[in-house]
Amino acid sequence: MTTQTGRTALVDELIAIAGPGAVLTDAADMEPYAVDWRRMFFGTPLCVVRPAATQEVADIVRACARHGAAVVPQGGNTGLAGGATPDGSGGEVVLSLQRMACIRALDPVGMTMEVEAGAILQTVREAALEQGRMFPTGIGAEGSATIGGIVSTNAGGVNVLRYGMTRALVLGLEVVLADGTVVNGLRRLRKDNAGYDWKQLFIGSEGTLGIVTAAVLRLVPAPQHSVTAFIAVPDIDAALAFYSLAQSRIGDTLSAFELISATSVGLQEKHFGLKSPASGGQWFILLEGASSLAGIGEAVESLLAEAFESGLAVDGVAAASQQQARALWEIRERITEAEGREGRSVKHDISVPVTAIPAFLTDAGKALEELSPALRLNVFGHLGDGNLHYNVIMAGPGDDGAAINRTVHDAVLRHGGSISAEHGLGQYRVGEWLRTKTPAEQALSAALKQTLDPAGLLNPGKVLPRRDRG
Repeated sequence: MTTQTGRTALVDELIAIAGPGAVLTDAADMEPYAVDWRRMFFGTPLCVVRPAATQEVADIVRACARHGAAVVPQGGNTGLAGGATPDGSGGEVVLSLQRMACIRALDPVGMTMEVEAGAILQTVREAALEQGRMFPTGIGAEGSATIGGIVSTNAGGVNVLRYGMTRALVLGLEVVLADGTVVNGLRRLRKDNAGYDWKQLFIGSEGTLGIVTAAVLRLVPAPQHSVTAFIAVPDIDAALAFYSLAQSRIGDTLSAFELISATSVGLQEKHFGLKSPASGGQWFILLEGASSLAGIGEAVESLLAEAFESGLAVDGVAAASQQQARALWEIRERITEAEGREGRSVKHDISVPVTAIPAFLTDAGKALEELSPALRLNVFGHLGDGNLHYNVIMAGPGDDGAAINRTVHDAVLRHGGSISAEHGLGQYRVGEWLRTKTPAEQALSAALKQTLDPAGLLNPGKVLPRRDRG
């Protein structure tokens, strides 16, 4: 355990490495780095250090290792599972990568981009679009989320069904290991079968195995034409059949297929006065088709006509302009805010096989009703990739959040799903991970952690349970 004298010595070392302006020790200055975005987790760091280069990161990690101090990597601090929040011991060092924000290279022909970990996602996406290319990962927090953060959490978003998770969009990484070693794998290759694909260990590991300092990202052609539609469907089975029809009719041009419950729409009308552009269904679909070729508008129009004719859709509207499209997306993007105004809720970021969604919804709904009939559901998410944000609005202070979690997660497991689809485990879901994962999977994860971080100093207590470091 680092003594007070040792802590002072470590802070002095970090100042020598990164410069006095890059090390924060005042409680007020550190406060934004010591609490998560949802304000569920609060910590007390020893200090916050903000390096400007990869070598500084390596030197900082090496210094912390000598002093036995844990390092908590942090990007834009927009995570939803407390994965970037320090503990309350006053001994952990928050390592913020926000100053490392350079776009090092952009190749529109090879369709790659090399960026530092602190680069803001929105800045990266805009830079790609200026060259007629697109980085497909799009999330609500893209104005503050950083590339290192989205790589370390394997972020998802609305375009996963077409382009995959962030994992599918990373060609190479630069990583600092627990002993300060810099591993440079910033290759721009689509094909590289020379040995283990080690970068995959660090994507989604939330800074527990190594610290991502830069990445080579895969870009795609920026679609020139797009159509957005908001459709009411009679029930969840119709929603699934509509999705299957959309895949058959417009194929790879289907870039988003979002599921929104009538409850979600009702909460927005109640709290924001937002009127739904469609009515008559239990569920709503926000669909987007996009292509580099003209004709997507006609293709989506034909798809919708077939859906209405077959009874899969009962009402709906297609945006006639970009402004209308943004208004339709606003319905999706303001669900969480409306839920927050309604009251306390227990949030679940779960996934099940797409075809299991109807059975899961029935099963989980019945189980929660047995637990407490007063609970209300607010369900929305990415139907096309099986990821639902299955949120439970609590009836009163006596509701047991832990029991709600267990009930929902048990239903997820019964249908072959995952308790974390895109937000990660952080510290929020570690207990449920321990409860639901097999001993063999837990042992394998622990072995990887022991191999790459034997002292347990990288983001302890996240993804895996905190272990005694002696």
